[in-house]
Amino acid sequence: MSKTTSATVALTNAGVAFELHPYDYDPEAPRVGLQAAEALGWAPEQVFKTLMTVVDGKPVCVVVPSDCEVSMKKLAAAARGKSAQMMKPADAERLTGFKVGGVSPFGQRKAVPTFIDETAILFDRVLINGGQRGLLLELAPDEAARACTATWADLTA
Repeated sequence: MSKTTSATVALTNAGVAFELHPYDYDPEAPRVGLQAAEALGWAPEQVFKTLMTVVDGKPVCVVVPSDCEVSMKKLAAAARGKSAQMMKPADAERLTGFKVGGVSPFGQRKAVPTFIDETAILFDRVLINGGQRGLLLELAPDEAARACTATWADLTA
């Protein structure tokens, strides 16, 4: 497994301190984020998953706790749109440059509006995908938001 991804390069270039947390990725896991939390021994609410969505036809990146679902209604409101839906996996991979299961909000091919669930600020450190399957990055939530120019919002169902 490579320890350098476009996500780690983007964070390094932004001056953001992070720690690597590789784990054994299980593509058969019903919920990959929960599997990652368990594999690393972290609380699921402190391990954040990155999802690519579409709000009024435009791409939006969403980062939420691994044990939660995104409220499409709340996401649409946060993005000042009318409706939101999940992006098709092939479209997400083409847009971000990452494989589904390894999508990171950092270092995507094209910058898109990014929203992080506000519960992240409850923790000193969170885990967020590092740009490949089986690699999470530990960093401070405020630094994560700065690195991807994210907006804080209540996003969970």
